[in-house]
Amino acid sequence: MSLYLEIPELNKQFPYRMLCNDGMVIVYPHWHKEVEIIYANRGKVNIGLNQQIIELQEGEIIYFASGEPHYFLASPDSERYVYQFDLKLFDEVFLRTNEKPLASLLGKGEHLSRFWPPELQATVIDLLLELHRLEFTHPAGENYLVLSCLYQLIGQWYEKLPQKETSDNSRTLPALQRKESLERLDKIFEYIESNYQEEITIEKVADYIGFSPYYFTRFFKKNTGQTFMQFLTEYRLNQAKFILANEKLPMAEVAEKAGFSSVKTFHHVFKEAVGQSPLQYQKRLVNQSIL
Repeated sequence: MSLYLEIPELNKQFPYRMLCNDGMVIVYPHWHKEVEIIYANRGKVNIGLNQQIIELQEGEIIYFASGEPHYFLASPDSERYVYQFDLKLFDEVFLRTNEKPLASLLGKGEHLSRFWPPELQATVIDLLLELHRLEFTHPAGENYLVLSCLYQLIGQWYEKLPQKETSDNSRTLPALQRKESLERLDKIFEYIESNYQEEITIEKVADYIGFSPYYFTRFFKKNTGQTFMQFLTEYRLNQAKFILANEKLPMAEVAEKAGFSSVKTFHHVFKEAVGQSPLQYQKRLVNQSIL
């Protein structure tokens, strides 16, 4: 299974799960079609999302909409609760009246609870803690109680979640609902995971999955919203960020491990994408961890 595309092992009949992760459990860059909510139960949790590192404070919440790449850095002395669920738990044809689609609500919503109204954050925390209790007590009617919490959560978001002018969720993948497309994408990302440190061309990947270069290019752009080379560069940048955050290596070695052809190319691409050099980025992470 690809480290970048994750398919959570959810019950097909009831696609929801709750996990407790220690802060030393690091998670490589990945995405999935399921919605994910993180609650910092203890300490500070360092999370990579889009082009920034977010330090989730104790008692704060963040969620990732479908298809958003994210990762977790080492966060000593912390504990996080992780909730994952598929949107098919909610029958929108039956439930939704004049509201915007749930995927749109989450994609355009403010992901980080420190920017929510205080009453929304307090209510969501109560619901998440109740879900945590259910996970470990397994009362009669557990699934009904879980659904009750999730429905209340979604209702609260519809009523009070701040919406942004434009969506940060540029990685929402419209065709992930189709199993065949998901399986093909998984195969592509497995190839990237195994070969990103080597030279990768569109022709090589297209041949690997049995597509013509032309059809592969169209398929990939349709299902990810990016060209293949944009995606590959972003993947390598995420690997570089992860290395910079967790290892002390010469920049030439970071570039090589992340799959860049030279340290010069790595420096140029990184600075253009992130707005600072790899060394500056690493120093900023060190300073954040000290504070």
